[in-house]
Amino acid sequence: MARKQGKRASYDRILIVSEGSKTEPLYFGEIRSFYKLNTAHVRVQPGALGTQPLQVVEYAEQLFRMGDPHKGIQPRAFEQVYALFDRDDHPTFHAALASAEALNGKLKNDLGVVVKIEAIPSVPCFELWLLLHFEDIHAPLHRAEVQQRLRQHLPGYAKGQAGQFAATRLHIDLATQRATQLALQHTAHDGRPFTGIHGLVSLLMKMKPR
Repeated sequence: MARKQGKRASYDRILIVSEGSKTEPLYFGEIRSFYKLNTAHVRVQPGALGTQPLQVVEYAEQLFRMGDPHKGIQPRAFEQVYALFDRDDHPTFHAALASAEALNGKLKNDLGVVVKIEAIPSVPCFELWLLLHFEDIHAPLHRAEVQQRLRQHLPGYAKGQAGQFAATRLHIDLATQRATQLALQHTAHDGRPFTGIHGLVSLLMKMKPR
């Protein structure tokens, strides 16, 4: 009813679009479930145009603008849109960062509110965020090394495996401190370890019902 009257709700509706089809959707789906966040407030969708970072940003924009009735997503039904992708060796990584930056603040939602659109990159990969729960990382690492070191703390870890939020949750404050320190020292552009996941996780944690 509030939306029909043109009033903004007390919460932001958030759309998260990820490069990965399982790992990131499962992780953020577990956060949403753990903190009892309404699926109408937080939607998590894997990219549907391809796994290149630029394709992830393009799909996030497309899904916001047009919605998807098959997924129950209405057009322009969000205040915040996030595109998650890895550095790896993707040739469109920097173009994706630039595209998200260019879109930020340029679109309005169904209530006429200017929308925040932000890239959430990880260098080299999403698993760096998980590894930061256990280790302080400074030197550049290849994806394979990140996963190898992560398995020392989470034996049997595999991409697309459920339960990673539960396995790391107790160390989330430490991981956030480490990721914040990396962000103060590096950017997503310079090839050093970097992740923006902590900011999105912190945002969702603050949305939990009181």
